[in-house]
Amino acid sequence: MSIAAIFGASGKLGRAVIASLEARGYGIRALVHRTPVTGRNVVSITGSIVDAEAVAKLVRGADIVVQLATAKEDAATFFDVSLRGTFNLLEACRREKVRQFILFGGDAALGIWFYPQPIPLDENHPRAAYPGYYAFSKVMEEVMAEQYGIQYGVPITVLRSSWVFTGSDLLKHFSLLHNVRPAEPGHGFGEVGDDVMRLVVAKQERIPVLLNAQGVPLRRHIVHLDDVVQAFNRALDNPSALGQTFNIAGPSAFDYRVAADYLSRRLSIPTVDLRCPDYHSFEINLTRARTVLGYAPENDFFRMADRAIASSHEQSEG
Repeated sequence: MSIAAIFGASGKLGRAVIASLEARGYGIRALVHRTPVTGRNVVSITGSIVDAEAVAKLVRGADIVVQLATAKEDAATFFDVSLRGTFNLLEACRREKVRQFILFGGDAALGIWFYPQPIPLDENHPRAAYPGYYAFSKVMEEVMAEQYGIQYGVPITVLRSSWVFTGSDLLKHFSLLHNVRPAEPGHGFGEVGDDVMRLVVAKQERIPVLLNAQGVPLRRHIVHLDDVVQAFNRALDNPSALGQTFNIAGPSAFDYRVAADYLSRRLSIPTVDLRCPDYHSFEINLTRARTVLGYAPENDFFRMADRAIASSHEQSEG
């Protein structure tokens, strides 16, 4: 039985990856900091990714190593978890000569809508973190993995994912009340005018139409969890994926006006225009993943919206 060592297994993506690995007959070792993970072939071991000895012990004898552990906008933890943790993993992988090291990265490493993006973002686009610790860590993780591939021949694969949605997540993003003054840069709507703030204070829900500085609806790319797992399955143990970085996103970018109007009709909630002068439209180029992996994402915005609404109904009925 092949063994996969997983770090950051307790999140929504980690749990989905474990289920996928189990379906393919892998034995799984998961290093968990707080939340245990379970499964018929899962051994859950308590420890920290910043502990080099604990990491080395978990990697020892593993065929596949998967790095999902990350820290968000926390100055006190991001360096140790994302940077030192990834370094510990790469060191263990080069010593153990694993078959494949899979790093789940993020499109935050490309700057996405914090900078003008005149052409779709492919894997040759310069890395350009936007302000904050999370995006910086995504850049540094990729650079470290890439260099260990060059310096020591570690067989790396980077799956650079767009913002991952599942369940009713999409409805939260298209909620005015949920997104004013968010904790993480880029996931909310920034500063809003007095008229919009009055709606928030009065708890009057609206579906936002995000506009750029010129008043044109923004376009952006996201991805459904199922499509990220599809990409993982196509990259796992695939010789063509070694030494490669792949952009992973939905079939196409969406327009906020079109998206908001669709949700407004489905949910009977009015829309509201929100000017976001600091954001820029962007689109992810998926050519490499499509041609090398055979990646074929199935969830465009409309299917994701329908699934989110169905999930919300199930939750309310439950």
